[in-house]
Amino acid sequence: MCLSCIPDRTVHINIMSNALSPQNLPDSRPPGPGRPRNFDEAVALEAAMNIFWRKGFEATSLDDLTKAMGLSRSSFYGAFGDKQALFLRAVEHYSSNGIRNLRDVAETAEGNAIDAMMQAISDPHGGSKGCLLVNCITELAPHDEKVAEIGRRHLETIEEIFSKAIDPHNPDAVRDRARAYSSLAIGTLALRKAGIPAERIAETLKQARTILSP
Repeated sequence: MCLSCIPDRTVHINIMSNALSPQNLPDSRPPGPGRPRNFDEAVALEAAMNIFWRKGFEATSLDDLTKAMGLSRSSFYGAFGDKQALFLRAVEHYSSNGIRNLRDVAETAEGNAIDAMMQAISDPHGGSKGCLLVNCITELAPHDEKVAEIGRRHLETIEEIFSKAIDPHNPDAVRDRARAYSSLAIGTLALRKAGIPAERIAETLKQARTILSP
């Protein structure tokens, strides 16, 4: 899932260090009748995503969100609706970034693309924050079908990318193996959250590659 678990080539994949400088904070003044919004929705969405990522959906309050996004409540509601609607947008944003980054890894890897993608997803040195999508699936998917659907779509796309990397000419024939690779890489995110040393995670990936290689 984790795809935005994948480091971005230009910003650092995890977007974990997205501290917003004062000049980048969105303007919190409400737009007023007939006046366009004078804050950057993309910047505000990124800020919201990071709050949800750090605290989870249930523990994130509206005050947390408006403070991080630099918005008044009226501007928040006018631009994003409610907390649930914003959360779904943030998760979709995270998923889109992660998929784009994974495709980039697959297309530009020097050497074995499978190894590069598993390493990118796992990101052994990425800390205990984990993957936003994995966190969401654990917290919300069992009782939130919209979150579950985003998670399924995200995982299926990862499998497709692995399948094409394994066999570009007949990816459907290797879908099960692709699912095994992606599942093992994603599974190491639980090791990260538990504080397992990066060296042990790297060794786990190495063993997984050995086991699954034809």
